[in-house]
Amino acid sequence: MSQLTRTPVPSNLFGALAATIAHAHTLEALARPLLELLQTVTGMESTYLTKLDEPEGVLRVLYARNTHRLTIPEGLSTPWAGTLSKRALDQGRFHMDDVGSYWADCEVARSLGIVAYASAPVREKGGELFGTLCAASNERRPLSETAVHGLALFAQLISQQVDRERLLAALQQANSSLAAMALTDAVTQLPNRRALLEDMQRRLVSHQNDQALIVAFIDLDNFKPINDRHGHEAGDQFLQTVAKRLRRMLRDSDMAARIAGDEFAVLAVEQRAKANEAAAALSRRLEGATRGRFKLDTALVDYDGASVGVVVAEPGCFSAQALLDKADAAMDAIKRSRKRNASSSVPVGKIVARYEWPVIE
Repeated sequence: MSQLTRTPVPSNLFGALAATIAHAHTLEALARPLLELLQTVTGMESTYLTKLDEPEGVLRVLYARNTHRLTIPEGLSTPWAGTLSKRALDQGRFHMDDVGSYWADCEVARSLGIVAYASAPVREKGGELFGTLCAASNERRPLSETAVHGLALFAQLISQQVDRERLLAALQQANSSLAAMALTDAVTQLPNRRALLEDMQRRLVSHQNDQALIVAFIDLDNFKPINDRHGHEAGDQFLQTVAKRLRRMLRDSDMAARIAGDEFAVLAVEQRAKANEAAAALSRRLEGATRGRFKLDTALVDYDGASVGVVVAEPGCFSAQALLDKADAAMDAIKRSRKRNASSSVPVGKIVARYEWPVIE
């Protein structure tokens, strides 16, 4: 049965505890010194921290300290329903100096050789059970009043650290999400202009001499009439479908971005000896990818394709903005040429038989 005795607090306990709290910035950095201090205040040879995986119904030993014959292995996993921790919580009995007499059917305790046991729940801020802080011995051990208070205090300190780490993880996730949003176009979910320029600059600075960066500037001619005739929602759907088509034609190392309302860009890297050939091929693929039938919620639009300007970065080019401006200028030249060579006007939204592309949902 549980016994409580009064034991003087070790003179160096508070100093060690203060040092532990001051220098611990992670759960492990806090838990391991506390397990050592817990051995001091309880007199038990094994102390350990567990974590409950409620969906799986198992209790796992996260960290353990063993100094004599009894060994509680780190990583030990056991069904929650049969643990001493659950029995202690269910019965409100957090210390037992003769486990075999009261919990004789506990196979885990019997297999490990646990005779004396003490635990305290570690709860998160909302009251959810994180796990338990435990001490065990293979001999009967009375528990002092100091040990009871120490066990509860250490469990509370661990609970606070768990809450801090969860809050920090949530803040980091939120920051990551905000950072991603700052670099992502909201309509197409492609990288935006800022992300494009950052990636271009990185590639220009880090690329090898035998490689060349290829930049394609894409302008969706006659996009405004689609918006005006079918509405902005249809216009957004058109942009989203263009983005899907661009993604499908990219290699793993390529990048597509939306840089303005109806303007996109694509980056590719190729061996310098093949760069001009690759640039011409990329231009043809992009023109084809943006041409054809677009199925929108409120309309079928047959589109005659975008104007695409493609340039290859020269050796020694280290300005992303200058390279993008050069691609923009190349696109303008293509746009002017298309207007001069157009023999007839192609009404936006009408069927053009020679461009019977598969409908893309």
